[in-house]
Amino acid sequence: MFSPFNMNRQQELVILNTTTKAAPFTKIGLIGKHNNPEVRSTLSSLVTFLQSKGLEVILEEQCAMLMGDLLVKKVHHSQLGAQCSLIIVVGGDGSLLDAARIVVDNNVPVLGVNRGRRGFLTDISPQALTQSLEPILAGEYQEERRFLLEMSLWRDEQEVESGIALNDVVLYSGDIARMIDFEVSIDKKLVYRQRADGIISATPTGSTAYALAGGGPILHPALPAIVLVPMHPATLSNRPIVIDSQGQIEIHIMPDNFLHPRLSCDGQVHFDAKPNDRIIIRRKTQELLLLHPNDYDYYHTLRTKLGWSA
Repeated sequence: MFSPFNMNRQQELVILNTTTKAAPFTKIGLIGKHNNPEVRSTLSSLVTFLQSKGLEVILEEQCAMLMGDLLVKKVHHSQLGAQCSLIIVVGGDGSLLDAARIVVDNNVPVLGVNRGRRGFLTDISPQALTQSLEPILAGEYQEERRFLLEMSLWRDEQEVESGIALNDVVLYSGDIARMIDFEVSIDKKLVYRQRADGIISATPTGSTAYALAGGGPILHPALPAIVLVPMHPATLSNRPIVIDSQGQIEIHIMPDNFLHPRLSCDGQVHFDAKPNDRIIIRRKTQELLLLHPNDYDYYHTLRTKLGWSA
């Protein structure tokens, strides 16, 4: 039903989405999937466009090696966040996940140009590259903060590995058609012990990735929540559970396991685990700052990427 309240609320949302912000983007860092010819073509176009605007362009050095003799500064990926005021990622969501882990501690905004498949995170089309970038460089954009997960692997009361993930931390058996036994506790309170292929701990960002394929729910990115999704559990009563993102998750790999399972962060960084190891997962303090064009619509993204009816 239409009402003045609804009208005011709609006007407020429009105002929030079209606010012009200061845009001190003077040094633009570029990073992308190194072995993709389409990515190289887009990166080359970006360099030309940004330099025409009088902006300094800094290329991640592995990208630069494949780009020929472009007259731009080249830095190691670990230095990109410290030296740039904006990072543009060219590739798929995997490329943005990789970049996010590199730059999150620098609090530098990240913008994604989609040269992958799904593109939940890299939402700018290469065909509309300059049209989308013009207003963003002028300070007209939506910004959004996404939280990450910190993972630490403990063995004999010592931390032996650690990592961060924007999408998910996954414990998996590491062997085909073999299950592992583990216990899950939240804030030191036992939730369950189960036998399964593994378990996915996903952020709202990761809820549309591996967790979704495993039967988990889609969480809106603004939700302060983590979803735990068992992978092919042995009992049908085990279901995904959504918890407060401030909770500390502990996964204990039971000592009577014969397998040596594995851990992954975003499916890109992998660690070997052992029976009786403990995995601690918590929300990372620093968040990723994502930029979107002003016409960005999360629900439109879901409809488009997941093939929902409009």
